[in-house]
Amino acid sequence: MRNTGSVGPLRPTAQRAVSDDVGHTRSTLQTPPRPAPCALLPWIAAAATLLTLAAPAAAQDGYNAPAKVEIAWNRLHDYDEITAALKQLVAAYPDLIKLESIGKSVEGRDMWLVTLNVARTGADTVKPAMYIDGNIHGNEVQAAEVVLYSIWYLTKSYGKVEQLTQLMDRASFYFIPMVNPDGRAYWFGAPNTGSSSRTGKKPVDNDGDGLFDEDPPNDLDGDGRLLMMRREDPNGRMRESPEDYRLMVQVDPQQPGDYKRYTMLGMEGLDDDGDGLFNEDGPGGYDPNRNWPAAWQPDYVQFGAGDYPLSLPESKSIADFLVAHPNIAGVQAYHNAAGMMLRGPGVQAREAEYPPADLRAYDRIGKRGERIIPFYTYSVIYKDLYDVHGGFINWTAEELGIISFTNELWTDRNLYGNKEGATQKEELEFNDYVMFGQSYVPWKKFKHPLYGDVELGGFVKMTGRVPPSFHLEEECHRNFAFTVYHAQQMPLIELTNVEVAPLGGGLSRVRVDVCNRRAIATTTAQAARRRYGPRDSIELSGDGLKVVAGGTIENRFTSPLTFVEHHPERIWIDDGIPGEGFRTFEWIVSGGGEAQIRFNGPRVGSRSLGCSVK
Repeated sequence: MRNTGSVGPLRPTAQRAVSDDVGHTRSTLQTPPRPAPCALLPWIAAAATLLTLAAPAAAQDGYNAPAKVEIAWNRLHDYDEITAALKQLVAAYPDLIKLESIGKSVEGRDMWLVTLNVARTGADTVKPAMYIDGNIHGNEVQAAEVVLYSIWYLTKSYGKVEQLTQLMDRASFYFIPMVNPDGRAYWFGAPNTGSSSRTGKKPVDNDGDGLFDEDPPNDLDGDGRLLMMRREDPNGRMRESPEDYRLMVQVDPQQPGDYKRYTMLGMEGLDDDGDGLFNEDGPGGYDPNRNWPAAWQPDYVQFGAGDYPLSLPESKSIADFLVAHPNIAGVQAYHNAAGMMLRGPGVQAREAEYPPADLRAYDRIGKRGERIIPFYTYSVIYKDLYDVHGGFINWTAEELGIISFTNELWTDRNLYGNKEGATQKEELEFNDYVMFGQSYVPWKKFKHPLYGDVELGGFVKMTGRVPPSFHLEEECHRNFAFTVYHAQQMPLIELTNVEVAPLGGGLSRVRVDVCNRRAIATTTAQAARRRYGPRDSIELSGDGLKVVAGGTIENRFTSPLTFVEHHPERIWIDDGIPGEGFRTFEWIVSGGGEAQIRFNGPRVGSRSLGCSVK
């Protein structure tokens, strides 16, 4: 990664091929000999042609705004690389983003938070805010890439891409790319599979023997990978598929034949603690996405839940931040892998925590997401995935009343573009003909200290749950686009239809409609039910005015005024302004002069409108 510099004068160059230290051929630029004066004419003509073509090409490529920081999106980045990229971005866009640590992980790594805000349009806390995080499970590595991509794309687009500029002018963003920095660091730095290192690194006694993390998987042959083990066994239940020896299938007792039988032994490992079990107490051994207050259950009900809600330092730091920022109107968490845009509830018993008014916003966003991201489905956690007690977005949605999604990044439906997904045979074909054999390690012999002759083999950790490198940028961009659409649906308030009418006897009536132009309510139905966060309010003021009465009107033409009992100049709005709806407010005033109507809400900021009362 590097900051881009200015481009000097156009100079014709020649290329020569050289080899780098890993044998890949690359090109370098070499200045040709100075030509004779007459020979300059063809060079000048060529340069003029290039300069003529440059301007139209730049104009046609307007959707690709240049970035001040170059980041490769066809590869993954470890904890240190993402930290460095965040610092580079902040240095490049200091007026737009800031970086801070909101806490420390179990192993002492910083939990980086990026705040994106256009200061000239107000502080980040007085605007609707979108909270975006990823990598709560250590192995869900592309999640942090999507969050980093989102920061990168937004910063480079400000002032250049109209839609995104308008969004950043009215809203702020909070990003935590790596919720589980220890798990991410371990996944990159140690032998793993695509599914291991899901946990954090707080030691846990998973097998109840009084020891902690004492029996992890082992890289038996020292090749830097964790593969599967199999052992030839005349009574084994598995055999090699007749179609492909790498594919293991169950033995059919009704079809005897001359073939080898195998017993699958699981992941590479040893019985490190001598209890007769393999790999049963590895690093950590809990689930950071089961440690949140909503429907939390202890470990015997929900595996990995932790000692109590928010017992982990990572979850506690994030919870404290969210509660301190009631302006957050949307939450997006990135996981892997299934090709889903998930909403709660995590268990069927919590269905009532999603009122119909809120479901309309969820449906609007989720169904649009199915168009934005091919092969992704808008789904419900407990119906379409599995039961989750104590999940993060269940807490933000059910307890805080924030419209919240989890995207399960990547689906093997993208390997061949079919809705059914890839079979194991097709995954092997993809390895052979697209990945050139890099995704799979064929079975190889190894002498195990307990089992004797075994074989090691299988898919490497960069497959299955993680997209191939050439798919990564598209995954990042489409999921970012989905979250932008979510952010665009955060409430946007307009004061309209102001009506001032004399009533006689020195009294006047002032009416105004407060319209919400977006799908998410200023206070969701669930937030109103939970009484979470400050309430919206609307107030009429003026030096020459006295407010005699105030309240709401259900219908401007047929409904009577519903009065407030105390301080009628300020009307508290417990249930907010509905998504893509409006509410009408009315005051009866005595006196006259200039009046100011001001609406305040934690998730919309402040809006005001003047009028004259005569």
